[in-house]
Amino acid sequence: MSGFVWRQGLALASAVVIASFALASSANAESVRKQCSQKYQSAKSANTLNGQKWNQFYKQCAAELKGTSPKSTAAPAAAPQAAPAPAERTTTRKTHPASPAPMATGHVVFPRTVDTKYANLSAGKARLKTCLDQYHANKANNSNGGLRWIEKGGGYYSECNKHLKGE
Repeated sequence: MSGFVWRQGLALASAVVIASFALASSANAESVRKQCSQKYQSAKSANTLNGQKWNQFYKQCAAELKGTSPKSTAAPAAAPQAAPAPAERTTTRKTHPASPAPMATGHVVFPRTVDTKYANLSAGKARLKTCLDQYHANKANNSNGGLRWIEKGGGYYSECNKHLKGE
């Protein structure tokens, strides 16, 4: 029993340490952003940005505040080089043939229009409820043509929704 309590205490202490590091780094990053934002606004009002956007300015400012040098300060206006073409893949993947869309094996009845009792719902919800009502009515009369409500490749709902949308 005491081993269990000890493990719980250790887990709790670890969580506290991790959270404190996360909060400290978050606060530091926030203060860097705030300082850079103030510098950016003052440079912007003094027209000394030389065409730099916020992202470029922030990278340079954050690097200065953190005591590191930005990687590309020598030529900030240089155009980026085109990336080399990716090498061809040599691995082969097993591809499964796409399953064909389910086909109705009998007579399928779809509603002609969205039911007026669902007029207060969004268009998608109204179509869903109308199709569901018709599906249940068809199920009682065996008029779903062998389609299930939802099937891979398109079941009754998918076909009914297309029908009501006019697709």
